[in-house]
Amino acid sequence: MPVATMPPPRHAPSQSPGRPAGFHRVVRRLLTVVAAVAVGAGLLAAPAHAAPSVDEIDAQIDKQWEQLEPTIEQYNKVRAQLKANKKKSADLEKKMVPLELESALAMNKVGDIAARYYIQGPSQDLGALLVNTKPGTLAEQLVILDRLADDQRRQIAGVLAVRDKYNRQKQKLDALIATEVKQSNELAAKKKQIDSEIKRLTAMLPVTSIRPEGCPAIDGVVSSAARTAIKTACLQVGDPYVWGATGPNSFDCSGLTQYAYKAAGISLTHFTGAQWNEGRKISASDARPGDLIFFYSDLHHVGLYLGNGLMVHAPRTGKPVQVAKIAYMPVAGYRRPY
Repeated sequence: MPVATMPPPRHAPSQSPGRPAGFHRVVRRLLTVVAAVAVGAGLLAAPAHAAPSVDEIDAQIDKQWEQLEPTIEQYNKVRAQLKANKKKSADLEKKMVPLELESALAMNKVGDIAARYYIQGPSQDLGALLVNTKPGTLAEQLVILDRLADDQRRQIAGVLAVRDKYNRQKQKLDALIATEVKQSNELAAKKKQIDSEIKRLTAMLPVTSIRPEGCPAIDGVVSSAARTAIKTACLQVGDPYVWGATGPNSFDCSGLTQYAYKAAGISLTHFTGAQWNEGRKISASDARPGDLIFFYSDLHHVGLYLGNGLMVHAPRTGKPVQVAKIAYMPVAGYRRPY
């Protein structure tokens, strides 16, 4: 008779002492939720944002400058008006000094006459006029006396009218000057605020290093357009100078700068005077590698500034494109063509 076999016993899942059966499932779910929250909050690794480029920061500075330049010009206008009105006010004050003195003397004279008549009674001169019985004399003298008094009154009134006129003008000028001083202070505060923002943005400009073939290493703030222009110009070092030439194998001075910036997608006219007007004015202290540097008062020579007192340029017939110090020619100024 066959013997019945028992099914193998089922083993319960291993559990840690004191923990419920669903503990591990709860933990796994909790960890999944925490990870999702961490990702949503950016706590886990996220791609880093690239630092803004020279061109991007330059664009921000340009935007700030658009706000700053009108403010500067308004500041200059108010300051010029303030200077002119201060001069007018000072001139009026000088003119008023003799008028005020004349007015004061006239008023003192009137006061003296009034006081004397009040204390002493009519003067001997007036008494003599009154007791003189010569026919016609009294009437004539009274008329003369009345005219003299009337003339004196008119003289005093005239002096006071002129003085009051100048006082009114001076009050208007003083009020205008007070308004313009306030405007000037407000504009100066606004200019300071925008200057501070531009300074902050300028401090963010990254210093880049380029090693252009044919030129010394350059470490400085260099935009992408300037980098292309520098590399292109430096590749031409050793090419001959030929007047009127714009490359690719020979150049004159403005031909070289035109060729270099053409590679960066920027069009310049083959003429130093035009390139001066096509670029944005840059001070010597703000000049960067890649800026155009012009020489002589008539702007008849141009080179590509490399920084550290150096440039790459096409000097003259008999001298090829080369790197040279900028100090050997009188600098007329800098322009940025982008």
